[in-house]
Amino acid sequence: MADKILSGISVATGIAIGKAYFVNRNHKAHLQRQTVAASQVPDEIKRLHDAFTTVESELTATRERVPADLKDYGLLIDTHILMLKDPKLAGVAEEYVKNLGLNAPWALEKAVSDQEAAFGAIDDPYIRERMQDVRVVADKVQAKLIGRESDMASISGRAIIMAHDLTPADTVELQVDKIMGFATVRGGKTSHTGIMARSLGIPALVGTDKLEDFVRDGDLVILDGLSGKVVVNPTETELEDYNERAAFFEDYTRKIRRHCQLPAETFDGSRVSVLANIELVEEVASVIDNGGEGVGLYRTEYAYMNRTELPTEDELTEKYVDLAAIMAPRKVVFRTLDLGADKFISSFGELNETNPALGLRAIRFCLKNPQLFKTQLRAILRASAYGNVSLMFPMISGVKEVRQAKAWLAQAKAELRREGIDYDPNMPVGIMIELPAAVMIAEYLAHEVDFFSIGTNDLIQYSIGVDRTNHHVSYLYQPLHPATLRAIKLVVDAAHQAGIEVSLCGEVASDPFCVPILLGMGIDSISLTAQAIPGIKRIIRQTNMHDCRKLLKDVLECRTVSRINNLVMDNIFKHFPEEVSFFSSLLENDEAPS
Repeated sequence: MADKILSGISVATGIAIGKAYFVNRNHKAHLQRQTVAASQVPDEIKRLHDAFTTVESELTATRERVPADLKDYGLLIDTHILMLKDPKLAGVAEEYVKNLGLNAPWALEKAVSDQEAAFGAIDDPYIRERMQDVRVVADKVQAKLIGRESDMASISGRAIIMAHDLTPADTVELQVDKIMGFATVRGGKTSHTGIMARSLGIPALVGTDKLEDFVRDGDLVILDGLSGKVVVNPTETELEDYNERAAFFEDYTRKIRRHCQLPAETFDGSRVSVLANIELVEEVASVIDNGGEGVGLYRTEYAYMNRTELPTEDELTEKYVDLAAIMAPRKVVFRTLDLGADKFISSFGELNETNPALGLRAIRFCLKNPQLFKTQLRAILRASAYGNVSLMFPMISGVKEVRQAKAWLAQAKAELRREGIDYDPNMPVGIMIELPAAVMIAEYLAHEVDFFSIGTNDLIQYSIGVDRTNHHVSYLYQPLHPATLRAIKLVVDAAHQAGIEVSLCGEVASDPFCVPILLGMGIDSISLTAQAIPGIKRIIRQTNMHDCRKLLKDVLECRTVSRINNLVMDNIFKHFPEEVSFFSSLLENDEAPS
């Protein structure tokens, strides 16, 4: 038996076997709360600011070494540099040195903890992960203060990188030809560590519990990006099993990639568009290589995160034009800003919301801040002149919101016309269906827009009332809950009755257990992570609509999740036995409610 088997969140699939190499260990154990004499306070404050300045200079030097094909990583490093320049974090730490006599490392720790407490009530995983940028910057400064910086360039051979966290600057410094995989303590499914790993085609886990407690430099480890495990010092038998499984997976991957550029068409001729979800322009290469027919969800939030000033229209336009032009003639669907004021460092005041996730965010925030909203709308419209661009509004709960958003869009169009700036006057406009309220009035909303996009991650959370990041209740997060399936079907039927298309994005779109049911409902397109596209295309090309409709009929007659799970597992075993080894979302969920 292996010394230890650790669990994490897989953000890039595959299996790697090799020696562990640690960078960026957690230095919390070396932080000591100390007080400084009043006479030493000025020197301690200088030490604090000197550390901020030094880290800023180092990141600036790293930024200059970012290659052109990693432009968006440069933008992420720019974000960290801006955070270092912003007086808020350093200022709060300085006050703790002055008023409480704390030493600089501990004062900074207290300042960051204050911000983390403020973010603690937010149940949106993407938003929580952005708070980690603040922690990452503070960690670099603390490491400088206590003399525990890591040397990224000292890797002597191929290794599996273990880290408390990896920043964009870290990934630029790493020698990618020597990296077999990543495992980090911090991070979630949308973290840039996963983006980096997927672009390199190597496995990666984030959120790996106890990694720093049980793995040492030089340990032999198996990084299992299929089941989300790190096997520490495996036995010979385990090594043989994993070597065999790795070879099987590589063979399977080669096989599905050979056909990934073929259309996603069932045996009986039904066609489904398979698109990708992305948040960085650099992911486009992976989309195209994996057979993606376009971008079904471009998350636009990165350009706004942790900045002292809002991005300008020209800055946004340049980014959006790059994406639209590269993907043309393939479709790119831009989701307008899906954040709240609490995500901006200095541009907006504190709202002090008790529950920000259900507060002033997404379309609500944009309608309350029309100048910010119109700036983004103008940038998207300008990009529409260079490619096949669509736009969609998130977190819609009623018809009035749609009409208000469209009114601002019309105003932006009118301004561009007067200024003689090109845009596509027929750019399709859609909405995200992710709130139960939107599901219930889908037939009304369908007459207001050109398309629907069902956001299943939030829809499941809000419909079942479960935070999937809360390990106490995460077992209740069931994609195949009868309520979820009925909600999706209601939306699909409403869209088609109104003559508009309906897409689906979220983890459900990349789950082969769910895809045949979605096909049976008549979904027009699905949008998923680029790496999952070849496997899902293979599923679609090996099925037929008669079987999918039959499965849907049987599933809709079920009253319990467990019965539905059994039906879809039987379907996968019967029609797609090879996929069972690699897609086990339902097989591993022993606590599904009956």
